[in-house]
Amino acid sequence: MRQRIADLNRPRQPDAERRETGGLRRRSTRSTADEARLPPGYHPPVIEELIGRAADGDDDAIEELTEIGAADPQRLSPYHASLLDLDLLWPATLYQAANADVVSRVIEQIDGGRTPDRLNHLLLILAHSAHPLAERALRRWSTQPPTGADDLHVGVLSYALEGGWTIGPDGNRRDLCADLAYRWVMRDGPAPADRPACPWCASPLWVAADLDTSDPTIRAALAHTGWSGRLVIETCHFCACYTTLYSRVTPSGATAWWADNTRPSYLGGDAGPEDPPTLIPVPGPALASPYQASAWNQGGSTLGGRPDWIQDAEHPDCPGCGEPMDYLGLIGGADLHEVGDGAYYLHLHQPCGFAAVNYQQS
Repeated sequence: MRQRIADLNRPRQPDAERRETGGLRRRSTRSTADEARLPPGYHPPVIEELIGRAADGDDDAIEELTEIGAADPQRLSPYHASLLDLDLLWPATLYQAANADVVSRVIEQIDGGRTPDRLNHLLLILAHSAHPLAERALRRWSTQPPTGADDLHVGVLSYALEGGWTIGPDGNRRDLCADLAYRWVMRDGPAPADRPACPWCASPLWVAADLDTSDPTIRAALAHTGWSGRLVIETCHFCACYTTLYSRVTPSGATAWWADNTRPSYLGGDAGPEDPPTLIPVPGPALASPYQASAWNQGGSTLGGRPDWIQDAEHPDCPGCGEPMDYLGLIGGADLHEVGDGAYYLHLHQPCGFAAVNYQQS
């Protein structure tokens, strides 16, 4: 969703303007391997201390709490009531493992209508909890909007996309993301000289991913999509930075630029060809949780799991049927270039045979 869900009615927190608005996480100053290099005898602050500092507006404490929740969401579960008491609603990813009591409390607060200025953030909490009670409430509010809904940029049920799920045309919930994740490790790929050219800028097309479900790791990471066979996602690394690019894909590994990709007017005609990255991701070790992708740091590229959005969640709609596409993985710019920025997000809709790549940066 391109609408600025995350900017609505931001909670009153000192220095809030210093945090990224959409991606729910500031750029970390630590790399993904830093924990292994901590000095002997180092003891990280306890969660209670971090919550106290966060309540005083300490951005670093919020960042540490976010990283704890990403590595093991259950570690924050005993503290969710305290976070609500302190009005610490941001980022909503802190509540990914919220239990029924916490979810019920958030629902009651919304139903009470006493804090319409907090509605955006409370809905985000429910979306990220992905709890059945949250789903039931979002369904109800989609036809009986709560107080404050008139000030939202999108419908209440659209918030589910921020949590990586949606309600399909058949009325059933569909999870858009895998429940497990693997580190994507960059390896040298084929020379771009033999690749077809982008119809817009003439750059050689980039093979962003070449996956085959005969590999058990890939089969597990793609299980939620229903895909079986080889999947090649080919796109323009340059033009994808300006708009979502779609391709047609088949289980034989065939891929083709979608003829109805729409060139944005702001993509000038003077853009010359650029060589794509010479790296291609291959599956590495399994991650401890599906929430450890990083759009910011080297080593943050991930197959499966949940996306680390830099802005708002942007699950593309399938051009074949209009339904949100399944998320496959993230390739961080920091893993492609020495001075890389932003991240590419890969998506698939197996029933219609479409893949998509979009891009976000701060």
